[in-house]
Parts: sequence; C-alpha cells; structure tokens
Amino acid sequence: MKTDLLSRKADYIGITGSVLCIIHCLITPVLLMSTALMKHDELRFGYLSLDYVFIVVNIVAVYSATRHHASPVIKRALWGFLTLFAVAIILEDANEMFEYLGYAASAGLVVTHLINIRQHRLQHAH
Repeated sequence: MKTDLLSRKADYIGITGSVLCIIHCLITPVLLMSTALMKHDELRFGYLSLDYVFIVVNIVAVYSATRHHASPVIKRALWGFLTLFAVAIILEDANEMFEYLGYAASAGLVVTHLINIRQHRLQHAH
C-alpha cells in the first residue's frame, strides 16, 4: 500500500524536490553571506549538505516514477536528467558551468515529471 502511494506521488515528489533545489541554489549565496558575517559554521554546513538531500529525494522519485508505468523515452529522460543533476551538484565547486548544468538538469527533471503525469493521466482516461 505504501509503495503504491509512493509510485502514484513520485512525480509530484520529484517536481517538489527539483523546484526546492532550484530555490535553495538561488538563495544559498545570500544566506552564506549573511551567516559568514555571523560566524556560524554549523549553519553554512547545513545549507551545503541540503544538496545531497535533494539528490537522494530525486533518486527515490525517479526510481518510483519509472518503476511501473513510464514509457521508455520518459525513463531514459528522467534517469539522464537525474545523472546530470547529481554530477552537476557534486562538481559545482569545480567549475561555474556545473552550477548552470544543475539548474538545467533540475528544470529538465521538472518538465519530464510533468510530461509523465500527463501521459499517465491520458492512459488512464481511455
């Protein structure tokens, strides 16, 4: 029963995780600047470790969304965007390009999850 619920809500979880990640990545520089003034290293570590939480949330969402009902094209797109997203987040300190790649991959995850929701609804409407 719980896995059924997770499979049905996986696309929504993935969209939420990706959008929250984009918001987090846009707000983090401002928060880090303000916490740098306050000298709270624990807060800075907390903001940065959220990146890995978003990766795990998106892995669970993509796995659950592609497990049963996704078309092969949607499966490849979700796993491809997830791979780009994870690599970009892990390597974002190496080069500025990875930060932009992370934004693009996160947006790709959102769009692909939306397409998966639409296809799933169309299949069950007929």
